[in-house]
Amino acid sequence: MPFVPINFKEKLATFSDQWSPKIIAQMNDNHFKLVKCEGDFVWHRHDETDEVFIVLDGKMSIEFRDDCVELETGEMLVVPKGVEHNPFASAECHVLVIEQTDTVNTGDAGGSKTAENDVWI
Repeated sequence: MPFVPINFKEKLATFSDQWSPKIIAQMNDNHFKLVKCEGDFVWHRHDETDEVFIVLDGKMSIEFRDDCVELETGEMLVVPKGVEHNPFASAECHVLVIEQTDTVNTGDAGGSKTAENDVWI
């Protein structure tokens, strides 16, 4: 099997939809997903898994009920399982999300921003 590096910029150029994570790799029971974010998302939580946000380009905020964390290019945050949060980006932001396989992007909230799961690019 040939080993080929994954180029984030090339992968990000293949889609334009917002808040719709695309899987680029799997490690054990975790998916590495690229997502373009802009505007509000939804308040939600993931009861079974932590969620990692790594900002590749831009700025985003992750709101919590009693706090708000600002993330810039090159920064990372781990949201522990069961913690309600709401990602937000005032301008388009590119993010690498790491979470367990089969994790739905809107967690327990559902709704119109729920993306199709298991989309590989």
